[in-house]
Amino acid sequence: MTALAPHLTAFLREHLPHERRASPHTCAAYAYSFQLLLCFAAARLRTTPSGMKIEQLDPPLLLAFLEHIEDGRGNSAGTRNARLAAIKAFFRFLEYRLPSCLDQARRIRAIPMKKVDEALVSHLSRDEMQALLDAPDPRRVSGIRDRAMLHLAFAAWLRVSELVSLRIDQIDRQTVASSAGLYPPSS
Repeated sequence: MTALAPHLTAFLREHLPHERRASPHTCAAYAYSFQLLLCFAAARLRTTPSGMKIEQLDPPLLLAFLEHIEDGRGNSAGTRNARLAAIKAFFRFLEYRLPSCLDQARRIRAIPMKKVDEALVSHLSRDEMQALLDAPDPRRVSGIRDRAMLHLAFAAWLRVSELVSLRIDQIDRQTVASSAGLYPPSS
């Protein structure tokens, strides 16, 4: 069995901040995720965090931990996913350091993220829309372009993916010119 401590230390102190250039906030969030995991696993396995082995962090234990995060601690699915992302990143790191853990890493990385309902903006007020339209700098070519794209997106109810994939030959210039008077001018 392989001791967890030296590999986790290398991951948190060397790999994340120096090799991956993760921000201090990311490093702290990952460290906190492992603090929670190790406290949970040590209690479940009746051992100390310093005595834990990598092989003990198997998918059933990690799934129990993730359930504990949501149900026992009352965390959201987004927080659960953040903790799982930290664990998956650690096992990606281990794949290159410990070939004996390849199968375990594969099974852990197969644990799915939970779907998270994202709050959508139902609509923008006239003032909010105007603020967005006024944001690009009209003195710069990129500002004129961005404002035109925003106008087109709002007027045609385009999604961003539809807007950026639009080609100039797809625009009906006759219809655009005739409908220009339908919208009140912006102030």
